[in-house]
Amino acid sequence: MTSRHDDMDFDALKEAMQAATPAPDAARRAENLRLAQENFETAQGSRTAPRQTSIQAPKRGLADGVFQMMMTRLIAGLTATTAIVAVGVLGFTPLGTDLMNSRVSEPEIEERVPEGPLDTAEAPDAEATDDETGTELAADAIAEERGEVAPEPASVIADGIAADMAETEAPPPALPSPALPMPGQAGNSTVGGLLSASPQLRGGNSGAIIQQGYGNNVGNIAPSEPYIAPTPDREEFANDDDNPLRVTAEDPVSTFSIDVDTASYAILRSSLQRGQMPDPDAVRIEEMINYFPYDFAAPTEDDISPFRPTVTVFETPWNPDTRLLHIGLQGEMPLIEERPALNLVFLIDTSGSMNDPSKLPLLVQSFRLMLDHLNPEDQVAIVEYAGSAGVALAPTPASDRDAITRALNGLGAGGSTNGQGGLEQAYALAGDMTEEGEVSRVILATDGDFNVGISDPDALTDYIAAQRETGIYLSVLGFGRGNLQDDTMQALAQNGNGTAAFIDTLNEAQRVLVDQLSGALYPIADDVKIQVEFNPAVIAEYRLIGYETRALAREDFNNDAVDAGELGAGHSVTAIYEVTPVGSPARLTDPLRYAASDAGDVPAEVSEELGFIRLRWKEPGEDESQLIDFPITDTDTSGTEANFAAAIAGFGQLLRGSDFLGDWDYADAIALATVNRGEDEFGYRFEAVQLMRLAESLSEN
Repeated sequence: MTSRHDDMDFDALKEAMQAATPAPDAARRAENLRLAQENFETAQGSRTAPRQTSIQAPKRGLADGVFQMMMTRLIAGLTATTAIVAVGVLGFTPLGTDLMNSRVSEPEIEERVPEGPLDTAEAPDAEATDDETGTELAADAIAEERGEVAPEPASVIADGIAADMAETEAPPPALPSPALPMPGQAGNSTVGGLLSASPQLRGGNSGAIIQQGYGNNVGNIAPSEPYIAPTPDREEFANDDDNPLRVTAEDPVSTFSIDVDTASYAILRSSLQRGQMPDPDAVRIEEMINYFPYDFAAPTEDDISPFRPTVTVFETPWNPDTRLLHIGLQGEMPLIEERPALNLVFLIDTSGSMNDPSKLPLLVQSFRLMLDHLNPEDQVAIVEYAGSAGVALAPTPASDRDAITRALNGLGAGGSTNGQGGLEQAYALAGDMTEEGEVSRVILATDGDFNVGISDPDALTDYIAAQRETGIYLSVLGFGRGNLQDDTMQALAQNGNGTAAFIDTLNEAQRVLVDQLSGALYPIADDVKIQVEFNPAVIAEYRLIGYETRALAREDFNNDAVDAGELGAGHSVTAIYEVTPVGSPARLTDPLRYAASDAGDVPAEVSEELGFIRLRWKEPGEDESQLIDFPITDTDTSGTEANFAAAIAGFGQLLRGSDFLGDWDYADAIALATVNRGEDEFGYRFEAVQLMRLAESLSEN
């Protein structure tokens, strides 16, 4: 039963609330609607204009929508002013005590979620009522009064985005979207624990969402299963079948060009570190062996050649009944002050395929490492090529590092790959820079993809061979995987009197362009050829490990017109033969019944020699070669350097699936390499052991 006193308290409270409520003000209401719409638009997560879409918004009743908006704002105002008065009343009346002890129900706030492929929340009904879309209708009304075109509703924009994404690729896994802010909400406030922000797709295929609030709030929502776009595999490698076993009595002479390239080792390393066994065609064993520096004896004043050979014969690790013939050449290192001036033309691929962090950005960083190690009298120019070619930096003294750096940083990727045009312009520019006694070199940096002009490796070989006569050297640096055209890179480097390397990390760039700068840029011997004649009285069979793409015909050795590899300052080069002595149980072929004796008519004074080595080379810039030769004797010693090279040779054969290793496996290669790491100043040999361990694990899966 309610007392009269209580009725009087209610009447007093009612009168107080009515007195506190402001009278309706049409002008103020219109201004509030305008501010509400501005806040609503701003809080949607983007301050830019909405994306155009062909999807039409559903027709709605204008009068109902405006009325609903006005009523919503009026009720909100009444609620706020009533609360102000009620706070005072509740604290000083008996009614206040009762009300404070009772439960007050919270009003429900409608949450509107945009449609789209990233939203797992239930989408709004397509037949939404006018009441449910009052906010959007109010925005339309205000826009019409101002003579403006109202922005597309969030749901329509989301539908447009979904349609575009469906046409291009499958969407990443769906993610829950946070509730959008209600009109009038701004800043970083939350309602019901929901951040007032709207999702936007992060650039690329990460599948993540950037949360951008009205203020400075930025956060990331990681997808439960990140979407990773597959990397297209369009790689081509230059290689051939393993060198066959040769019968000495039938074919005693082996001839090949030296190779100081290292691209293969870096490529297989990148594959193993990504958890993949390398393509056997990507494995060139001679490049694996020659990746490492060796402590061979350097030439002295008594040597007529700019390099000194070191020959060792020892027991084969994987077959005790055969022997390894290890040949090492160590190039001389001229004094820095005696180094001729260097003219470098950076020929940089800026085509669309280079638009990857492991390509053009790494390329720019790599070249910047080199700049501090050039002499002031050296010159640098930059030619970039994509659909067309152009000079990005005219010949500039290496001392002007800022200008060179600005030119490098200004490069961007896009377009097709006009490699021919770039090569033509780079060679022409290098020729203009060259003066008597200087060394000029074009350094091509690319992923190897040539699709404009000359693109066939054979045609490129002919073009580069013709340019080689100018005396300008060409080196090739490969960047990035998935589109790597290794066969093109090899054709260019081998015929351009240069070297090929693959840069997969900044550490590799440091090794190639800083630690081995002199060897990579300054030649000390051109067209270096090796010919080994084996003695059939001592060696029954032999095979050359690696150098499949560097084989030469026997008559090419004395033909100075035939191109071969170059040796750089301080560089070393290694070649390994596996040989089978006469009478060894390891011999795989039977002697011919009607052939002459293996010993034949070998003179007694050379009957104990295993073979005879001949080396030819040209002084840089010369046309006529020089020759040194000497016999091979059985040393029966190896040492750390030769044993480590043997471990790498075995590792390479395992990766290629060789049939000559028997039961010898990765564990044996690891053990042999581990005990023969030597000083290993920069940790290259330690890294090789880790790669062997990775290959062992991957090969078991």
